[in-house]
Amino acid sequence: MNRIFTSLVMLGVPLTVAGSLLHWSSISMFIICSVTVIAISSFMGRATESIAIVSGPRIGGLLNATFGNAVELIISIFALKAGLIGVVLASLTGSVLGNLLLVGGLSFFLGGLKFKRQKFSIHDARHNSGLLVFAVIVAFVIPEIFSMSMNETKTLQLSVGISVIMIVLYLAGLFLKLVTHRGVYAHSEEGSVTEHEEPEWSKKKALTILVLATLAVAYVSESLVHTFEAVGEQFGWSELFIGVIIVAIVGNAAEHSSAILMAMKNKMDVAVEIAIGSTLQIAMFVAPLLVIISLFMPTAMPLVFTVPELVAMATAVLLTISVSSDGESNWFEGLTLLAAYLIMGIGFYLL
Repeated sequence: MNRIFTSLVMLGVPLTVAGSLLHWSSISMFIICSVTVIAISSFMGRATESIAIVSGPRIGGLLNATFGNAVELIISIFALKAGLIGVVLASLTGSVLGNLLLVGGLSFFLGGLKFKRQKFSIHDARHNSGLLVFAVIVAFVIPEIFSMSMNETKTLQLSVGISVIMIVLYLAGLFLKLVTHRGVYAHSEEGSVTEHEEPEWSKKKALTILVLATLAVAYVSESLVHTFEAVGEQFGWSELFIGVIIVAIVGNAAEHSSAILMAMKNKMDVAVEIAIGSTLQIAMFVAPLLVIISLFMPTAMPLVFTVPELVAMATAVLLTISVSSDGESNWFEGLTLLAAYLIMGIGFYLL
């Protein structure tokens, strides 16, 4: 499989360059760029797995989420530059749904098929639950409610204020986990693989690959963004569906593969850290950062989602909390999360 992804990268990047210069059709470029981004993301997943073996599940999970979300951030910045505000907001929605329901669901389901009962840190689960409620239900719903009685200028000012608060709180949460309370709630996974693992790459090589992969994704993503409107018209996809499903799946391919791989190795602390940690990073750091970046773009982006987006995200959060708050998972809980994702996917497709 690694050879296949390597071949796709070696072929996909030159094809992207050639397609941009020769102005190939939007459909061709969309397929080439999407496959190339996913292939590059596999290298990011392997690199972060190597770092996780050396540095532990929290650092590994955080790095995976950060570099995985870097793809999402890069795609969103190019979309903002192109004035596709709806696609950006929809892709943020899709990231929340994809990480909680698709990534979390596949991790619980496939891991649960191999291990009947999988455990992860209940303290981290409860800590993340509170932040999920704040990030999605509080910080995303409030701008929507207040914007009903505000003009566009005040709505944008409210969005910027909330964004700054969310970024500060996210950084404070990282300081709690990685500095002041590091190791306080240490968790030893029962039944996990105990033999010593050798990382595929050294720490230095893994970090180098992460940086190079991120740069490659930045280039390919710019070409990918330019295909969205034409592809949407061709297939009858709405801007909302493109953002929620297509961009989110392509942009978060690194987390998808890494979390599932960790779950199938019974490393649920890393898998949960990737799925939920990535969601928190999207909601509390990437989304607010995009609001601030948009101030320097032709069109500013307020942190105001549509009602279907808000309802879908709130439902995903509540469902995830209900199945993960006990610190255990099984294949049926994963199947429940996947069923919820499919139902929402059908709804967004038909909107």
